[in-house]
Amino acid sequence: MTTDVKKGAKNFNPQHKEGPVAEAIEEQTAKLPSDIFLWAALASMGVSLFYKFQGENDKSLFVGQWPAPFLLLGLYNKLVKLEGHD
Repeated sequence: MTTDVKKGAKNFNPQHKEGPVAEAIEEQTAKLPSDIFLWAALASMGVSLFYKFQGENDKSLFVGQWPAPFLLLGLYNKLVKLEGHD
């Protein structure tokens, strides 16, 4: 069995269709510039560093965990913009 897969081809398999909530979120987040997530990650690193210098280690560690999710959300945003949803 061979399949002809083209780069950037949409998935029209009804078994893999996105739900209405995911489609609505993707539609709204695709309107955001991708660099917002990068700036949010950098800002959270700065806030974490500030808290560290202030001696508030618990807050520093809490805020210091935010950059990775921000960068992952930015990556997801970029993929939705390039590939779209179903």
